[in-house]
Amino acid sequence: MTSTPPPHMTQPPPPGQPAVPIIQLVDIRKSYFMGKQELPVLKGVSLDIFKNEYVALMGPSGSGKSTLMNILGCLDTPSAGAYILNGQDVSKMADDNLADVRNVEIGFVFQQFNLLPRLTAAENVALPLVYAGIPRKIRMERAMAVLEKVSLTDRSHHKPNELSGGQCQRVAIARALINNPSLILADEPTGNLDSKTSIEIMDIFTSIQASGNTVVLVTHEEDIANYAHRIVRLRDGVIESDRRHAAAPQLV
Repeated sequence: MTSTPPPHMTQPPPPGQPAVPIIQLVDIRKSYFMGKQELPVLKGVSLDIFKNEYVALMGPSGSGKSTLMNILGCLDTPSAGAYILNGQDVSKMADDNLADVRNVEIGFVFQQFNLLPRLTAAENVALPLVYAGIPRKIRMERAMAVLEKVSLTDRSHHKPNELSGGQCQRVAIARALINNPSLILADEPTGNLDSKTSIEIMDIFTSIQASGNTVVLVTHEEDIANYAHRIVRLRDGVIESDRRHAAAPQLV
């Protein structure tokens, strides 16, 4: 399906990147209803994100950033507007089709880790491959390969209660990478971690983006957002600002 060009491009593509965005949001609107009362949350968001970008979404409570994240992750659908993800219009897909898109195109990292307590680190990482029908031997080989990317192969046989918070988040990041998705979405990925561990986790995201992945993270912390190369700020359901910076400062 051919997508309609957005009314404006919030940013041109980075140097050397194709002009076709991996994410194209066109006048996205989202409302919830309490009885007959409409509560508009997103009020017309148009945004292009290009392959291999590293983008932070920021905004105060009630700005719409979590709702936008849910739409980007195909966990929710917009009330109006179009969302083109990697060439597919996902904004009007049925739930079953959205589930397929989530499993193939998107890797999620959450603040709460969302690991299954009875499974080992490697088994947690391999879980998305179970749903894809991949044989166990191949699942575990691929799980070990992505655990190596997050420097956790030595803890692959440990269960979540035997791991630190930072190690659990590394497992969650490895799980997000297992299907080689088009997009990594991270929602407050350092929210439960101390400063030192936060630095280690953000260094991993930097490496992931440097290896060619597209990373979008939601955070309310300026020092975390500054790891990204582009910061999009929302306020009252619209984009307030959208800026790039050349180098990502380190946490102190």
